[in-house]
Amino acid sequence: MVFSDTPRPHVLPSLADVWEGSYWMDDEDEPANDASRVVGTLQADLLIVGGGFTGLWAAIEARLHDSNLDVVLVEGNAVARGASGQNGGFVAASLTHGFSNGLERWPNELATLTRMGQENLNEMEAFVSEHNIDCDWQRVGEMDVATEEYQLEGLQEFIDVAQPYGEELMWLDQDATRAKVNSPTYLGALFDPDGVAICDPARLAWGLRDVALKLGVRIYEHSKVTSLDDLNDRVIAKTEFGSVTAPRVLLATNAFPPLLRRLKYLVVPVYDSVLVTEPLNEQQKRDIGWAGSEGISDSGNQFHYYRPTVDGRILWGGYDATYHFHSGFGPQHEHSMKSWPKLADHFFTTFPQLEGLRFEYAWSGAIDTCTRFSAFWGNAMGGKVVYVAGYTGLGVGASRFGARVAIDKLLDRDTDRRTLEMANTMPIPFPPEPFRSAGINFTRWSLNKADHNQGKRNLWLRALDRVGMGFDS
Repeated sequence: MVFSDTPRPHVLPSLADVWEGSYWMDDEDEPANDASRVVGTLQADLLIVGGGFTGLWAAIEARLHDSNLDVVLVEGNAVARGASGQNGGFVAASLTHGFSNGLERWPNELATLTRMGQENLNEMEAFVSEHNIDCDWQRVGEMDVATEEYQLEGLQEFIDVAQPYGEELMWLDQDATRAKVNSPTYLGALFDPDGVAICDPARLAWGLRDVALKLGVRIYEHSKVTSLDDLNDRVIAKTEFGSVTAPRVLLATNAFPPLLRRLKYLVVPVYDSVLVTEPLNEQQKRDIGWAGSEGISDSGNQFHYYRPTVDGRILWGGYDATYHFHSGFGPQHEHSMKSWPKLADHFFTTFPQLEGLRFEYAWSGAIDTCTRFSAFWGNAMGGKVVYVAGYTGLGVGASRFGARVAIDKLLDRDTDRRTLEMANTMPIPFPPEPFRSAGINFTRWSLNKADHNQGKRNLWLRALDRVGMGFDS
């Protein structure tokens, strides 16, 4: 099944009443805006810039390590108002953006990374349970479905390749796949029964915020940091109404415009789009099955990811990955009337039995993309500043690991995580504009062409593969 780039006219009414905004953020239980702004001059032992998953996990990790450490977290908007509240809610064990990416880049330590990733997911699940975080956590696994014949062999071979590294995967033939979720496009599936959970990511972020506050972290929202200055033994972070001075700083801003010049060449914001349907009725639920609530993705370069919600909807996202010239970033890019109709068409191609269902939510959110497709760490200002970025999706789970490595570096902790090659190497930088935009858009064109040609990669994509630069949806 090749998905069309031109939406069929009859699917457009499904978007007629869509609300432009994240489904997760349309929640009456969002915490009240009771975190004050940074006003005047503040002092801290550790400053964390960014109130998404990375920043929240880092604040918790630092206080659990040393309860006397004065930790200040500064967020430019409000907790979960960035990528943490705009993703699909997949929590993957993989720390490397999937097994294949890890095998290509760190084959000698992939078994260790696989083990650490599984431990990370287990510990997240235990943390959610211990702290009674109400985020609809479900350990349901994930299916990678084949929708074209050429994808079957590669998925099946994957089982034997991954097994020595600790990946326990199952093959489902066409009948078994459709017995789980009924789509006429499915030819088979690779099933990971234990390596993925799904959750409400906004509620997870709000729960982490509550835990951090209880541990004594000082959180300041609506306090955008505008600059960092090196004061020899300390760093001063300036905001609109004040500043925070600390000897150690963690930058956890991810896709947001970076505070360090070097990050402008290591991370670019790429916008991904998501639709969420109205609740399915009982007949529609019977028509598709999905009793196990598994997460699903298909197997093209431009792939879709989708999952049910606890109130009976389907979240459907991915495929397009849109880059705006000069790393364009901001609310103006969160409304994609080019991608949404295309996504709606692909939804009804996958589930034609749901024809007539309407979408109630649509949004586009920024992903912090780097050329190695997984997190990297670095430092600045003589080691006083540490940064972690580049998750390129799958950051809900990997962000906890990213935060812990960053705290290892900031607090000089001797851990196995800190010595990983992954934690001590950097991605290849992106070129400056206009070459950046031209390269990214030509890569997107090439990936689309490959998806329409049995997955065959052209010379450009093969050249990127050789030098270790990646890009997909």
